[in-house]
Amino acid sequence: MKRFVYMLLTMVLTLSLVACDNSQDQTEDNGTSTSKTTETTVAKEGDSVLIAYFTAAENSGVDVTSSASYTTVNGSDVGRVRALADMIQKGTGGELFSIQTKTIYPANGEELIDYAAQEQDEDARPILTSEIKNLDQYNVVFIGYPTWWYDMPQALYSFFDTYDFSGKTIVPFNVHNGSQFSGTIETIQELEPDAKVITNGFTVSENDVADASEDVQAWLTSLGY
Repeated sequence: MKRFVYMLLTMVLTLSLVACDNSQDQTEDNGTSTSKTTETTVAKEGDSVLIAYFTAAENSGVDVTSSASYTTVNGSDVGRVRALADMIQKGTGGELFSIQTKTIYPANGEELIDYAAQEQDEDARPILTSEIKNLDQYNVVFIGYPTWWYDMPQALYSFFDTYDFSGKTIVPFNVHNGSQFSGTIETIQELEPDAKVITNGFTVSENDVADASEDVQAWLTSLGY
């Protein structure tokens, strides 16, 4: 009887170990296990933070409320990506920098999307009209943008062509309409191979930007801010 119980326990233990190994294999394949996820600490004493962002609402040549890319936060109308940038500034004390272009982007939503598609087809490089004059002083650069047609706006390609972020930490943040980062973090890694690009950036649906403050702060806390 004891032998039978021992054999039964051995079989149960073996099956449990196999199930555990299979679970680990599946976890490594899909990358969703919390045990495999490690928080990335970005904040360090003495760091200087820049928060660069691109929003069509500040590049459309019209009042923000006339743009399709704005939201209302605490009673103020602001571009969606700018709204996130403000939240990040509150949590980090960083300096804001608006990526401005010579291109005037359509204020109408459908026209903007069509224009974005045309820019992508042409692999355009919009001319930048704003300039970071003291990039050397920043160790950490948060970079925000919307996802357009599963990619960054072409203005971001101009931005990365213009500035060398070697040795700096880049932290992406993003507004989307269903596609989240859509491979853009990997694109930034390719464009800035000598920078440390944080992969656990912050992304939020354009419909939820106004209520994202607590989520942004929780994310910043995970980064050490």
